[in-house]
Amino acid sequence: MTPTAMIPTGFLAGDRPAERGTHVLVDADTTPRLLVLRTMWGANRYTIPAMVLVVLHFVGEALVPVIMGLAIDRAVLTQDWDALLRWLLVLAADFALLSFTWRFGDRMAVYGLNVIEHQFRMRVTDRMLDPAGTDGPARLPGTALSIATSDVGRLSRAVLLAVFPVGEMASVVVAGVILLWISWPLGVAVLLGAPAMFWILDRAGAPLRSRTERQQESVGLAAGTAGDLVAGFRVLKGIGAEGEAAKRYRAASGQARDHAIAAMRTEGAYVALLQTVSSIFIIAVGLAAGIMAVDGQMGLGQLITVVGLTQFIMGPLNAIGTNFGAVWNGAVPSAARVLSVLQAGPGVRAGARRDASGSLEIRGHDDIPDIDVPERGLTVITADQSAARALTAALAREEAPSGSSVRVGGVHIDDLELAAGRAAVRVAPHTPHLFEGSVIENIAAVADDGHVGADRVTRAVFAAACDDVAAVLRDGLDTSVGEAGQMLSGGQRQRVGLARALAAESAFLVLTDPTTAVDSITEATVVERVRAARSDAATIVFTQSPAWVAAADTVVRLDATAQEATR
Repeated sequence: MTPTAMIPTGFLAGDRPAERGTHVLVDADTTPRLLVLRTMWGANRYTIPAMVLVVLHFVGEALVPVIMGLAIDRAVLTQDWDALLRWLLVLAADFALLSFTWRFGDRMAVYGLNVIEHQFRMRVTDRMLDPAGTDGPARLPGTALSIATSDVGRLSRAVLLAVFPVGEMASVVVAGVILLWISWPLGVAVLLGAPAMFWILDRAGAPLRSRTERQQESVGLAAGTAGDLVAGFRVLKGIGAEGEAAKRYRAASGQARDHAIAAMRTEGAYVALLQTVSSIFIIAVGLAAGIMAVDGQMGLGQLITVVGLTQFIMGPLNAIGTNFGAVWNGAVPSAARVLSVLQAGPGVRAGARRDASGSLEIRGHDDIPDIDVPERGLTVITADQSAARALTAALAREEAPSGSSVRVGGVHIDDLELAAGRAAVRVAPHTPHLFEGSVIENIAAVADDGHVGADRVTRAVFAAACDDVAAVLRDGLDTSVGEAGQMLSGGQRQRVGLARALAAESAFLVLTDPTTAVDSITEATVVERVRAARSDAATIVFTQSPAWVAAADTVVRLDATAQEATR
């Protein structure tokens, strides 16, 4: 039997290959409300059977007081023991139906929710981790995590709106029809009064939804800030800033707590309003039925049926307020935050050309002279932080001032496709972002084709002086770096990040102060090895380090607005 044949394909098989999510359409015209509506019906394979079962369950619940009323009228009052036994069997069958439909209906509804939640989480995560990045304002890692977890969870709960509120409304309709049979004024009041009441309440809840949206945004931002402070606490402690960090964390976490409480208080007020109004409505129906019974307009069994139905309807009506009102009001603002990721454009501009070769030209930047970088050798650019940020952003195709251009061999860098652009110009971040895994896994993770040759990795490890790092680690290059590389020192993380950049194929490799966290002897070693390792390619280093300047083939001094050749 092949491995494929062994994969379970049952209706609720939980270990099928993970789905990336194509069930819920998201396009440029998708609004938050439309996304919630599409999410409701995004797992029809599970939610429609679940909806049918839940409808049967609530209909069965509505029939319980009817069966009991008929049993009283036709068996108890007439003292017909055979008829009483038959009605008891009917009641037992109804309860068996209730048990079966709820058990499997609820199971399939929750399974459908989990399927949609997983798909949305994969889509949001894939979009955030897309090599092209996303445009718009930068997000703190904690904020991005909040969108991929809390907001995706709230949005995915909209799946339940296609199941339970439908069943609850079906029970109200069935109860109204039964009441029409007993007393048409009561039936009309239930069938027409309940929908009108909830429409009015939905209109009245608009300000509450707006407030909830703002509060959820604040919660996500505050939680993200708090999470980022915790993630960087080791670095802050190293520079003696743990007191200030603790103060900021206390303020951010307190803000997240206060906003979360405010959001829950708003949601609770909305649900309380719904339940209060629905309770008053049901009490009015029950009071009217009691008056009719006193006037002799209905019998004892019918009165018991009406009282039982009014007590039963209170549950579905209140649940509609909770299941629909609260879930909908939480899903819509979360959908807006999810859409801010899924509808975001690429952060890196890319075209269709697949190759470019030649020297690098940087033109048209305000207050920055034109720069020419030869296609071989080490070029050092001394510049202040603002100029270095502007140039690295343009080289990374993330952002460029109007009228400026970066060309490789006469080809505009924006005309290159993503992989070709990286092969031409690769910009390594000053602060390396390491993932949980071994040192060697972090170095080899840079390959665009999914594979980095062992020789290339070995040369990169040597060039970045990571052989010294491996020598002091317990398991050498197989040592785990921990989450975000926190098991390594700052200098070790910097050299691992440099090795990862060197392991990649790139005609022009752009580095920003790549040796600020190492001692002068190690820096000199790294400079010499990097220059030798990339002798047949071009390396651009933004730094004012004397070691890099002394070893450079070309030095561009932007502080003096002049370019001069040192060799």
